[in-house]
Amino acid sequence: MGSPTSSTLTLHTILLLTTLISSTFSQPIHETFYQCINLNSELSIPFSTAFSTPTNASFNSILQSSAQNLRCLVSSVPKPQLIFTPLVENHVQAAVICARELGIQLRVRSGGHDYEGLSYISTTDGQPFVIVDLSKLRSITIDIQDSSAWAQAGATVGELSYRISQKSKIHGFPAGLCPSLGIGGHITGGAYGPMMRKFGLGADNVIDARIVDVSGRILDRESMGEDLFWAIKGGGGGSFGIILSWKVRLVPVPGIVTVFTVPKTLEQNGTTILGKWQHIADKLDEDLFVRVIIQVVPGAQKGGKTVQTLYNALFLGRAGRLLGLMEQSLPELGLARKDCIEMSWIESVLYIAGFPAKTPPEILLQGKSLFKNYFKAKSDFVRSPIPESGLEGLWKRLVEEDSPLMIFNPYGGMMSKISESETPFPHRKGVIYKIQYLTLWNDDTPESEAKHVEWIRGLYNYMAAYVSMLPREAYVNYRDLDLGHNKNGSSFIEASSWGTRYFKDNFFRLVRVKTKVDPDNFFRHEQSIPTLPLMERGTGEGRL
Repeated sequence: MGSPTSSTLTLHTILLLTTLISSTFSQPIHETFYQCINLNSELSIPFSTAFSTPTNASFNSILQSSAQNLRCLVSSVPKPQLIFTPLVENHVQAAVICARELGIQLRVRSGGHDYEGLSYISTTDGQPFVIVDLSKLRSITIDIQDSSAWAQAGATVGELSYRISQKSKIHGFPAGLCPSLGIGGHITGGAYGPMMRKFGLGADNVIDARIVDVSGRILDRESMGEDLFWAIKGGGGGSFGIILSWKVRLVPVPGIVTVFTVPKTLEQNGTTILGKWQHIADKLDEDLFVRVIIQVVPGAQKGGKTVQTLYNALFLGRAGRLLGLMEQSLPELGLARKDCIEMSWIESVLYIAGFPAKTPPEILLQGKSLFKNYFKAKSDFVRSPIPESGLEGLWKRLVEEDSPLMIFNPYGGMMSKISESETPFPHRKGVIYKIQYLTLWNDDTPESEAKHVEWIRGLYNYMAAYVSMLPREAYVNYRDLDLGHNKNGSSFIEASSWGTRYFKDNFFRLVRVKTKVDPDNFFRHEQSIPTLPLMERGTGEGRL
């Protein structure tokens, strides 16, 4: 895998391609694209096998198959001209070559979890677009002797976890609280999970990768170079090429781990307990990950509401040691032996994901998401504990909304030991926890969307006093177009508004890498890494 490969265009192919380009304006995009793909791939593909257009009966089911956010599927949102599902790596190469030659915009989907749907919708300049759906590229190869695995981009985190567990009960991978995440896109944003305080992010444990670049070449770490390799491990998806597969480092896990979920409402001293959690969450033993899920539930009074905090944890060890750590660090929670469940690591993957008890691990092979809703999400990073007065103001706002959800994910441990510039993911030392905000609704009317989006924007504004500032940090895998976007493909000036929130100073290095590897900005979407303006190239590093 050490050298780049590419499709070689013969003179005959070039002449045929020229004919295709000239016919682009006289025949549908899907026909031209299909002909070009077959021209440039080693295997001829029957149209019905890998292509679907809006006229096909299967089109909507394929479009919706892995889409999480139903808000991105409503009738007013532009739909692709074609969904292309490559069957082998060479098909992805052909897709890039053909899209460039034919002037077609690509959107690339591995798992479909992106919160603004940028892998399967497009609002940039009204240009027709094609989806390259990597769901058929999902092979996984586990090498326990080497403590590594190769996973193709369309494989899910759950599939990778299951395949590891088949080979070993004492190996795992530190990523993904949701097993239906596509591994391709997950790692491009950093890939956090319940073992990140012990082992760092998924991106911190990447050894190698295979990517199709803008020229249609397949590159590995050696042939792409360390700058591009650095950029793809957390610099966001859809900017530098199409990830084909990742080689990841497996990490050691105990034969038995322990989990628990303890609920506390406001009436059960919930505010005080959460206040204490904030002071110790990032300082706990690295084997312990205790997140807080915050939701609104019926209150004691009829028709009333209250806020419930759920303390949901994974501990890399037995219950006895866990109880001692919790008694020392957070006795206010009142964790008891009956709350602790000992199980294998693969069973904990199912538990953290919310599957019912006794669910067989084989369900992870289905790659199905438990979560499909109309929703809007945002994120923040907290570096100083929120005072109780701030939490009380938060509770007042939560009970005003129909179905709000917040998740506090603790940092510290290994996350504090890795430099901010080691990967593009910069949210490291000094972060106590990350906040994910969600509001969910169940109808597709514009009025309903406007109401709920206005509420979460108001909540986000309220929280500004309590979270990181200059920049107000955000997590790139929780895409948020409120932070800024460019309908014509991100320009440098426009992109810096959201780019520094996602990547801090790493944004400027990402821009330099992008300008070098994709100077014409072929791989783009509403929040893709921009290229430097032409006048700044060559002196860009100094000016940045």
